[in-house]
Amino acid sequence: MEKVNLQDAFDAVKEPWSPRLAGELNGQAVKLARADGEFVWHHHDDADELFLVVDGRLRIEFRQAPDVTLEAGEFVVVPGGVDHRPVADAEDGAEILLFEPAGTSNTGDVDSELTAEPERLD
Repeated sequence: MEKVNLQDAFDAVKEPWSPRLAGELNGQAVKLARADGEFVWHHHDDADELFLVVDGRLRIEFRQAPDVTLEAGEFVVVPGGVDHRPVADAEDGAEILLFEPAGTSNTGDVDSELTAEPERLD
């Protein structure tokens, strides 16, 4: 049982869109990522995904629904099967915390240069 200081943890996340595994509970992964610019359009067939903005601003674009813009301290749950694309337009990007089933690919149903297996935070 080790505590995680979010600021220290985000300091260890250098590359945008390269998630780091901060913890796991009940089959869920807690991931941290820096967002900068546009991610890829994707969906997760059977997995809901929670996006919590810790710092900055993140827009989640949807093909079939209005976009959702999140400020620091706000979150949205994207249901499984829903096409979405995270976008961080701000100059400094955004720091985001994600909850999703362990083993879920960050790019869902899409193979891309942004597909990454999350490394565990030290």
